[in-house]
Amino acid sequence: MTAAPDAGTATATATAATAGTATDSPNAWVAAHIRRFEETAGQPRPGISDLLLTTRGRRSGLLRRTALAYVRDGEADGEDGAAYVLTASNAGADRHPAWYLNLAADPAVTLGSAPRPSRRRPARSRWSW
Repeated sequence: MTAAPDAGTATATATAATAGTATDSPNAWVAAHIRRFEETAGQPRPGISDLLLTTRGRRSGLLRRTALAYVRDGEADGEDGAAYVLTASNAGADRHPAWYLNLAADPAVTLGSAPRPSRRRPARSRWSW
């Protein structure tokens, strides 16, 4: 038997989901990276391209934010001329990272990179093993 959710928790969850407020990664080092990203106007690690990826939680429905490194593939795919390439390595773990599972469930995302964030919907997926 499943216990009914606390009414206050359900209300707070629904409010956050509809207000568009993203919850940062629960991993302390990722949360710190997000803070550095914001403090440095999108340049937390000089010489490395970083972005903030906001996805919708596949189970909770809440917006979730994580920091990722990326490369551009050079194809005229995005509105600014090239597609973003992200690697879902999960630091070598034997399971996909939560952001990847969220992206697979709902491909409408927000990418925050210097100088401005933009709403994106992946045009296609490429798998490489």
